[in-house]
Amino acid sequence: MKVLVIEDTVTSATLVCHQLTKMGLVALHARDGESGIAMFKQERPDLILLDIIMPGMDGFEVARSIRELEGEGDWTPIIFLTARTSDDDLQRGIDVGGDDYLAKPVSEVVLKAKVRAMQRIAQMRYSLLVLTRKLDDANRELTRLSAVDGLTGIANRRRFDESLLREWRRAARGGLSLALLLVDVDSFKQFNDGYGHQVGDECLKAVARTLEQKLRRPTDLVARYGGEEFAAILPETSESGALAVAEAMRAGVEGLSITHRFSSAAPVVSISIGVATLIPPRGDDNGFIALLKAADEALYQAKAVGRNRVQLYSGGTQGREARIT
Repeated sequence: MKVLVIEDTVTSATLVCHQLTKMGLVALHARDGESGIAMFKQERPDLILLDIIMPGMDGFEVARSIRELEGEGDWTPIIFLTARTSDDDLQRGIDVGGDDYLAKPVSEVVLKAKVRAMQRIAQMRYSLLVLTRKLDDANRELTRLSAVDGLTGIANRRRFDESLLREWRRAARGGLSLALLLVDVDSFKQFNDGYGHQVGDECLKAVARTLEQKLRRPTDLVARYGGEEFAAILPETSESGALAVAEAMRAGVEGLSITHRFSSAAPVVSISIGVATLIPPRGDDNGFIALLKAADEALYQAKAVGRNRVQLYSGGTQGREARIT
């Protein structure tokens, strides 16, 4: 433990430093306020013993300056050394950041007791800071987990809903296009029933990884929408760009070559994708519902005409098939 003694009287400083050394502590000495502040910056002591009456800066000014130098969460105990023990002096010392008083001449017994008390307080404070950091880390991890789907490891429905609203509002402010993809694993119930739920879970994990790999930018998001359904949000993406991403996803899942003998769409696991793009009108915070409905309608059409394809919502009842072969 390092103790900085800021004291202009050599005799008093020598005595205090000797007593600290006998206690097994490292004693540092500064003879005035300016050099004391400089030494504080350099050494960052664990405790400061500070004389009040000094030439130039007095102890009150030094204590105030040290407190201003400390960062958020930092605290170095300051014990004033003084023969001035009036109530006003005590109040002023506490106001500028002092923690205790030690009357001159310094008693070795009292000095030892006060140093030990400050050590206990510092240790308790350190333990509290460690606990606080652990709690902060735990809260961050809980926040992260609350946004992640437990099975697939990608974003969950909660994060999807929050992201869609945020990106819709951002697109509305900037007059930008926003694309939405709704994805359904073809005949997944039959796959689950035929191969078992464990195999089904592994299938969903593989599909999720593939969909995420096909995203092109950090701002794009793919999430598990529910059951065997997934959704992707593509900010600032045109119709052609959304179709290209969707087709890459469809082809990627088909390329996994996961056998699916219970599907009429393909001999392997495949997906159907509904695609919709809109430029949100300014001030419309709830228009994303229309975007969801459009993508859902396009997905319905993709499944109705045979599955394993990408379908673009065009505003009509049939939509427009956008599968690229």
